[in-house]
Amino acid sequence: MPELPDAPTPTPPPGTEAQLGEVAEGAPAHERTMDDRAAADAPAAGVAPRDTGWLRVSPKYIVVEVVGSVIGMVVFVGAALVLHATTNQAWALWAAVALGVVSLVGIALEPRRVRSIAYRLRQDDLLFRRGIMFQRQVAVPYGRMQLVDITRGPVARALGLADLKFVTAAASTGVTVPGIPVEEADRLRDELVALAETRRAGL
Repeated sequence: MPELPDAPTPTPPPGTEAQLGEVAEGAPAHERTMDDRAAADAPAAGVAPRDTGWLRVSPKYIVVEVVGSVIGMVVFVGAALVLHATTNQAWALWAAVALGVVSLVGIALEPRRVRSIAYRLRQDDLLFRRGIMFQRQVAVPYGRMQLVDITRGPVARALGLADLKFVTAAASTGVTVPGIPVEEADRLRDELVALAETRRAGL
């Protein structure tokens, strides 16, 4: 029998292949909304972050520390002066002078002390350091975090700052990272809580 010629393959109209490709692969990048891009760029819940390097707290935290130091100086120096005025004890006057000098030196060192505070998110733990002469470094494993708490004093609240507190089973490894912007503190809390739950579950 004679062979029948093959039926011609229909050619799709121009632009159909591009449309099919877009349907299969999703909308092109220039047509995605900002929410779609944010969802694509956001890390999955419970995924360990990359090493961020040392991150410093907000410079506005200096104001919080200075205000606290000034209030403490006024209270203690004032108490010593009142004691001297009521009892006429010479040592109370010298105590007031000594407390005032020590407080002023401490206030002058507050900017450097705040700059020494830093934290670092690593693959398996959060590393925290602070101190000028006597430095302290604490590593908090994500799997041992039991509570991530946010606290805000009146001065920090006025400046838009918060303290991020990590509570673990061992009290000695508890860490409070002060002077973090509120939005960043909220984001870190949610991210670290999800990561801690994942690590405790052994995933």
